[in-house]
Amino acid sequence: MSGNFIFSSESVTEGHPDKVADQISDAVLDAILKEDPMGRVACEVLVSTGLAVVAGEISTKTYVDIPKIARETIKEIGYTRAKFGFDGDTCAVLTAIDEQSGDIAQGVDNAIEVRDSESEDEIAKTGAGDQGMMFGYATNETKEFMPMPIALSHSLARQLTKVRKDGTLKYLRPDGKTQVSLRYENRKAVHADTIVVSTQHSPDVSLNQIREDMIELVIKPVMPEYLIDEKTRIFVNPTGRFVKGGPAADSGLTGRKIIVDTYGGWVPHGGGAFSGKDPTKVDRSGAYMTRYAAKNIVASGLADECQIQVAYAIGVAEPVSLNVNTFGTGKLSDEKISEILREHFDFRPAAIIRDLDLRRPQYKALAAYGHMGRIDLPALPGWEKTDRAEELKKAAGI
Repeated sequence: MSGNFIFSSESVTEGHPDKVADQISDAVLDAILKEDPMGRVACEVLVSTGLAVVAGEISTKTYVDIPKIARETIKEIGYTRAKFGFDGDTCAVLTAIDEQSGDIAQGVDNAIEVRDSESEDEIAKTGAGDQGMMFGYATNETKEFMPMPIALSHSLARQLTKVRKDGTLKYLRPDGKTQVSLRYENRKAVHADTIVVSTQHSPDVSLNQIREDMIELVIKPVMPEYLIDEKTRIFVNPTGRFVKGGPAADSGLTGRKIIVDTYGGWVPHGGGAFSGKDPTKVDRSGAYMTRYAAKNIVASGLADECQIQVAYAIGVAEPVSLNVNTFGTGKLSDEKISEILREHFDFRPAAIIRDLDLRRPQYKALAAYGHMGRIDLPALPGWEKTDRAEELKKAAGI
């Protein structure tokens, strides 16, 4: 993208059906990793009216009460009354769990690089859990090192949930969506063209009241004043009514909000979801590592923005490709930055797991409001740290 344009990104609240499913998947993963850090998990969830189905492949030495985890997660989100159309205490929870395929496991446990040797190098032995490509990105446009449209959309969604959960707006219910469209000039955001907030609510509140509250208590506390003027269009519940929501209004499925989870569509997406997958799955760990590398490149001053693509073959430890694109903002050529990156970052799955500390419970908190740019969390995820920036700066000689 270059020149002048409008770009839109969306976010959803934790009560959105797809995000309910994501959070249950990652709650199961966290519970297993707490007792068995080496557990293999691929857990997917479907939610619909009065029903949660938990399915997938799990190999672990521990036991977790999956129905209990699902119900607790649903209630924490706020679905605690049947009148909301979905209730953690009364919904049915069905499970369909099998073990991880031995064909996949052998590729993860014994990478092709050492398959015919007696090497005990755990970093070299661990192969990628799947093929595919992953993208990571960072920009100095915001304090989160994220594109501004998705950063603001997430902030609006978090604020919408905050005023619901703290009791400020008692008529709100868990489901909701936000969207921000920004006008760019020379790749710099200069104006908020459109802001959309859709929120589930009780039937006894007027649309005028909802609109007034959303503007005063959700939009104004979040949106930078310089972006908003009389030309900014603000849509609040544009259908006119949003009483029926959550899984009762629309089924939800793990992995159906992958653009919300990443960069809001600002850069490409490899297509692989994160939630419910242990870190041997490079859909998750590879995406986190590319974010980590891109963020450190930008934090080091090597570029104003950076996109990294990495690709893997199942059962192979070393990535099959690594591509760097700084969109013309690099202080060095993209080829040189790529060389420095290969020298200072190890993109093999076991090295990623080690360097980013991915075998610990931390994923449920990421299953809503994005996996990247989460400086709002009490414990900063490993891939959001900029602890390699000085190292890169020194290597580049700047």
